[in-house]
Amino acid sequence: MLRTPASQRRLDILEWLRDPAAHFPAHRYLDEAGVGSEAVAAKLGVPRQVAETHLELLASLGLLRTRRIRLRTYYRRDEVRIAEVARMFEKGW
Repeated sequence: MLRTPASQRRLDILEWLRDPAAHFPAHRYLDEAGVGSEAVAAKLGVPRQVAETHLELLASLGLLRTRRIRLRTYYRRDEVRIAEVARMFEKGW
């Protein structure tokens, strides 16, 4: 995780997913599953594949949880894991 440089885009995604209803109000599966890569891509102003790369990296770090519905993957924050990582950095790890 520490080898991956922080990216403003990834930090933005984490911030938006903190309150997805405010940032993705028209998203269909928001309440039950999370936010899809298409919505994140539109908000970032990048192709879907670029958004998926950022989302998959955050998920591989454990900061996002994923849920598949049909052919799409939806993402939401893993608040427990984010709190653990924040505590590690607070302790100077």
